[in-house]
Amino acid sequence: MRLVIAEKPSVAQSIAKVIGAYDRKDGYVEGSGYIVSWCVGHLVGLAQADAYDEKYKKWNYADLPIVPDAWKYVVGQSTKKQFSILKELMKREDVTELIEATDAGREGELIFRLVYEKAGCKKPFRRLWISSMEDEAIRDGFRNLRTSADYDSLYEAAVCRSQADWLVGINGTRLFSTLYDSKLTVGRVQTPTLALVVDRARQIDGFEKQKYFNIHLDCEGMDVVMDKIFDPAEAEKIRSTCDKKSATVKDVISEKKTVNAPKLYDLTTLQREANRVFGYTAQKTLDYTQSLYEKKLVTYPRTDSQFLSDEMGDTARSVIDAIFSTYDFMGSVMYNPAVDKVLNSKKVTDHHAIIPTVQLAKDKLNDLSEGERNTLLLIAQRLLCATALPHVYGETTVIVESNGYEFFAKGKSIVQMGWKSFEENFRASVKAKVAKEAVEKNVDATKGQAYTNASATVSEHFTAPPKPYTEDTLLSAMEKAGNEDFDDDTEKKGLGTPATRASIIEKLVANGYLERKGKQVLPTDAGKNLIAVLPDNVKSAKLTADWENILMQIERKSADADDFMRDITDMVTHLVKDNASVFETERERFATSRLGRDVIGKCPRCGSPIYEGQKNFYCSDKDCHFSIWKESKFLTSMKKKVTKAMAASLLKDGRVFVKGLYSQKKDKEFDAYLVLDDTGEYVNFKLEFPKKKGD
Repeated sequence: MRLVIAEKPSVAQSIAKVIGAYDRKDGYVEGSGYIVSWCVGHLVGLAQADAYDEKYKKWNYADLPIVPDAWKYVVGQSTKKQFSILKELMKREDVTELIEATDAGREGELIFRLVYEKAGCKKPFRRLWISSMEDEAIRDGFRNLRTSADYDSLYEAAVCRSQADWLVGINGTRLFSTLYDSKLTVGRVQTPTLALVVDRARQIDGFEKQKYFNIHLDCEGMDVVMDKIFDPAEAEKIRSTCDKKSATVKDVISEKKTVNAPKLYDLTTLQREANRVFGYTAQKTLDYTQSLYEKKLVTYPRTDSQFLSDEMGDTARSVIDAIFSTYDFMGSVMYNPAVDKVLNSKKVTDHHAIIPTVQLAKDKLNDLSEGERNTLLLIAQRLLCATALPHVYGETTVIVESNGYEFFAKGKSIVQMGWKSFEENFRASVKAKVAKEAVEKNVDATKGQAYTNASATVSEHFTAPPKPYTEDTLLSAMEKAGNEDFDDDTEKKGLGTPATRASIIEKLVANGYLERKGKQVLPTDAGKNLIAVLPDNVKSAKLTADWENILMQIERKSADADDFMRDITDMVTHLVKDNASVFETERERFATSRLGRDVIGKCPRCGSPIYEGQKNFYCSDKDCHFSIWKESKFLTSMKKKVTKAMAASLLKDGRVFVKGLYSQKKDKEFDAYLVLDDTGEYVNFKLEFPKKKGD
């Protein structure tokens, strides 16, 4: 009997169906010589600081840095049942081998291995490594299971990533929280990302616009321009010198320019485009794409490659045929797909680019959400664009001379639409509101042509500040951060990875350091203040990008994990040593962020005021970890979340009467008392039902 462990129940069900395991049990499926179970994400994670010593329950500078001699791992409170099921399955005498079927990437490797080790399992296991959830891809994966040793270095890199994040997060957060007497969240990747946004806001706030002038010459309807004259006297001098005078075409330069087809999507470029076209956040795009992957409609999303492997030419052609059969957005465009352009095994590492699968069909679109449909359409059109002809246009530059001054006009004419035909038809089909390229009309002039009595005018303009980040441009900045400090042959990774950048942005929003206004991503006052007080090495994009590059080298077995962890530990140790105190006036920097907030109630553990945060109601005493989360699995299952009024009643009376709770089992609503159940370590809820008359 072989035990297959997937990352999610939905993936496990897909695998079970393919390999013939149909007998449903509690937490697993069995049949045809297989047991198929799942992890429900991270079942096992790093223990909190107080697991190493009780004194760490209090946040004190004197106890820093916290650097465990031996790392401890714990099973999540909400996932104990599934972990126990997996542990028992691993112990079954008839289970002789395990198959690791978690997502084929760094985090998927970490999820499986931590469960395997925490359960004390010693049985051999092999790796299922697939890039599609299609039935044939799963069958092929099982026919070509890989040895576990092939992924030891991937696991090593994942462990280093998680431990490094723990060290920087725990020590940085406690250090600056104690120094400034306010809960300040510091992260290895989060903080440099926040610094990017704060720095952009600083550039915008400090920008001083400058007036400049363009001088226009009307040459029988052709507008030729001398631009960006900052001296108004100079601009007026040029205008008066050339006004109503003769002008001559000095030169006409014609060039043919080619815009090659875009590459296929990796996750980051897909997230950027979905933000530009549909306004989706990076996390939403990842969620939609992950769902499409689990529904067998697209390939694995967490990839940093924009190519397909060399042997995928026939697959790509079949997918293109499926796209034409499914969608009408290409109109009358006909083309012979140049599939070879998107094939390059040397540029495919763990996974190839994101493309639709041959499962794509019109009838399957009906079951998708709007976000899933849009994301799938976006991925489909990119495959057509990437394999289409180049976009070719002619550009003409006319240089006109008048009284010793030169003026310019540019014109543009389309020679070949190429891949832009698909892009334009796609955007028209979804009514995408995206910035359009400035349309340049063709200019008609010949060298030596003369104009008499050409009138000259002046127009006023102002220099513009940098634009605030959108999720599109922030993802791009994260991807490129620190790259200028590396050699050209360095495999650059920037801040985070394609798989983690969305969650980094979400955490910064959840912690109240970033906010969204339309498509813009802006720093809050708390975010600006945090970056203002942190030392350069904590917010350094170069340092964090360097770490990310080393993690990738650990995956490739070209860097040493112990050396990496020593560097992280040294950095944290010096961080604590170099930031032992701050001026008393600085300690009050964050006090204003606490003023003016309504007190929701008193903490049942320590009596301190409870305030409302973005995602929870929290104790104002940083040493007390009491918190009522607005959303929890318990309440989400009943389609409710804790409101401000509910939290006030829970804090005052320990209970609150809630109407309209939903029962999934009975598929109807009911009313009950929500009761606060505080264990001293965890804040849980339970239900109590009002007594009926006569009881």
